[in-house]
Amino acid sequence: MRNEQVFSVHGDAELMARAGHLFESARTEFLCVARDLNTWSQPEVRAAIVSRMRALDSPGFTIHKLLSPTALADEEARAHLRLVRSKGALVRISGSPLPHETICIDRRVMILAGRETPSGREYTVTTSPILVDGVHSLLWALWDNSVDLDTYLLADVPDLDADGHLILRALGSGLTDESAAKRLGVSLRTYRRRVADLMAKLEAGSRFQAGLRAGELGLPR
Repeated sequence: MRNEQVFSVHGDAELMARAGHLFESARTEFLCVARDLNTWSQPEVRAAIVSRMRALDSPGFTIHKLLSPTALADEEARAHLRLVRSKGALVRISGSPLPHETICIDRRVMILAGRETPSGREYTVTTSPILVDGVHSLLWALWDNSVDLDTYLLADVPDLDADGHLILRALGSGLTDESAAKRLGVSLRTYRRRVADLMAKLEAGSRFQAGLRAGELGLPR
């Protein structure tokens, strides 16, 4: 790293070219703090990072991801976080505002994601012990005051009435709209309006997503 304790790069490609080897050097801890899931925007860059992270399956190696609630904005994001967690990562949601993405590796390397520029996002990379220790301590304070993903999702369960639960069951049963409306004793138009209202409450973009969201929240169907 040219013996530089602090340097800046512009764009994901330059970041990987100058600092990609640092991901490969991870041995004990990978701490990632972010407002959302969009910082690593290019799939090939994400793949390069994962390929560099050879310690993922190593005993004693832990991944911590701390995110703001906006990271749960859609089902695709929630599915990604469930996948990350299924592979052993610890995921928490912060109630406090979070900065652009910050990564700490083994408490000896820190990567700060900055603003977008015409040449790509700007990153600052440092191995300065004073800077890394200071920011790492602040991030852990945020981590300690956050809640795990499941706890946050359960606390965010929408308040569904009896009709809402009946509609969930109807959606899960595979009935046609006509049959479901008849079973619930309402008109087809009323049934479809209630389905749309239910999807809005569950923040689902489709009926399939509504079913996934209901299962994720532990709602009876």
